[in-house]
Amino acid sequence: MSALVPDPAAELRQIVSSLREYAEGEKASRRRLSFLRSASLPAVPPAEAAAPAAPIPRGKQTLEDIRAEMGDCRRCPLASTRRNLVFGEGNPQAKLVFVGEAPGADEDAQGRPFVGRAGQLLTRIIEAMKLKRSDVYICNILKCRPPGNRNPEAPEIAACEPFLRKQIAAIGPEFVCALGTFAAKTLLGTESPITVLRGRFHDYRGVKLMPTYHPAYLLRNPGAKKMVWEDVQTIMRELGMP
Repeated sequence: MSALVPDPAAELRQIVSSLREYAEGEKASRRRLSFLRSASLPAVPPAEAAAPAAPIPRGKQTLEDIRAEMGDCRRCPLASTRRNLVFGEGNPQAKLVFVGEAPGADEDAQGRPFVGRAGQLLTRIIEAMKLKRSDVYICNILKCRPPGNRNPEAPEIAACEPFLRKQIAAIGPEFVCALGTFAAKTLLGTESPITVLRGRFHDYRGVKLMPTYHPAYLLRNPGAKKMVWEDVQTIMRELGMP
């Protein structure tokens, strides 16, 4: 029976031992917490914001460099049917660049952009802006005429567009006027029709771009001249012209 009687001294020793173990555990916990607070933890990266459209890089190449790079271009099948490559012409430091779709028969024959009937109408539009062709720069998405003046095809645009981007970068304009559906859709990377795009500025890699109807469309639809003139007047106001 005496074995069942509690030993006060033994109980005290057990309590003291438990308290020591508890104290040691608390010290260890505090050391771990102190370490975690002072440790240099890797920063959590913030959520990435949507990247803005890259501004057009001002190229170190000149227009002459770019034309030399194109050479006797054979990058798409249009090389086999063209007469002349139509690179572009005008002021190499123009504030305003007109971009059309592709050369026509007259342009293919002369190697110059917008010299046919549609080109003559574009010249009159430029002169109505109180400018000359030599004040602006004029070029096309394609540098070679598609047979029968058919619409440009995707591989042809893919082959030519890099040179157009380089041309615009070399010039460094403040404004681009996209003439017609293909020019507007290609430059803006959209499938929206010209009827929706025209009449307001869009951002083309840091350059203000105004889509409007192609002069060839105006020859077939004279009623649209009023809308083109409205678009052109918007550009003129931004240029600070009366």
